[in-house]
Amino acid sequence: MSFGLFLEKNIIFILFQFALCVILFFVFFLLEISFVFAILLILFILLFTFFYLYCIYFMKKKKALHMIRSCNDLEEKYYISEMMPKDNSIEGYPYYYALKEACKAMNDKISNIEKNERDYQEYIESFAHEIKTPIAALSLYAENKRDESLKYEIRKIEEYVEQVLYYARSDMPEKDYFVKKIKLNELIHPLILKNKDILLYEHITMNVHDLDEFVYTDEKWLSFMISQVLNNAIKYLDKDKKEIEIYSEVHDNQVVLVILDNGCGIRASDMPRIFDKGFTGSNRKREYATGIGLYLVKKLSEKLDIAVSIDSKYQEYTKVSFVFPKSKMHEEIQNF
Repeated sequence: MSFGLFLEKNIIFILFQFALCVILFFVFFLLEISFVFAILLILFILLFTFFYLYCIYFMKKKKALHMIRSCNDLEEKYYISEMMPKDNSIEGYPYYYALKEACKAMNDKISNIEKNERDYQEYIESFAHEIKTPIAALSLYAENKRDESLKYEIRKIEEYVEQVLYYARSDMPEKDYFVKKIKLNELIHPLILKNKDILLYEHITMNVHDLDEFVYTDEKWLSFMISQVLNNAIKYLDKDKKEIEIYSEVHDNQVVLVILDNGCGIRASDMPRIFDKGFTGSNRKREYATGIGLYLVKKLSEKLDIAVSIDSKYQEYTKVSFVFPKSKMHEEIQNF
């Protein structure tokens, strides 16, 4: 609020002071007091009134700026009422009371939402773990019957269940996060073995090489992210000769893990949206796509401080790169 608006807000007080000066002037005139003395006294009263109003304005403005800075520094803005000094004035107390009640109601509602979210997450995690038992039984049945098509469908169920579990945990990976030194080939080879049935079923050639580099991150979360990319690569291979290549490179102080496939690729118009939640693209097999896999990969990569990029040429290839900054990894493992 400018000083002019402050004066406008206090116009009644100013008019009262002006009326008082006029009354004093007539009193001095009737008492035949010196005209000069009367004028000087009235000017003094007006100047004192102006100085008083300016001091009040300055203190209120300072207090307001302090409250604004305090509010800006708060991560949870709904706690601002806890920092506000109690205002017992007739004008200020109703606003103070209303803000306290509003913040209290908001805090209660947020606490209730957080509780419901925790309950929901616990239920989803429980469901994801419990459903693994009948899935394992189905897998054993399909293995005994040597039913490759059934095994393929079971694998898709496992993929969707895993997505559900990690989606439920994705907002708080730090609660289930353990940094350690990982050799890339010791991470990649188990994932290939896990997918050997679908790789054989789809007649996919794997070319895995140069995976002797070490990275520092959470093994379980990184394994999930790579699985999502690998599943996507398998899902969208449409050539007669299907190939997936996995390797690592070192650039300056970075380790880059690359997953390259010769599948259908991604249209240039779709590239800006590939990490959007639910986006399946214009040329993808929509009946098999959920649009969740790459969304989770991007979301988790940001939380784990891993850069993920995708390069693709339509009908030729898709290249996914995981970039691990060496210097930062060493700092994090030392401070963990």
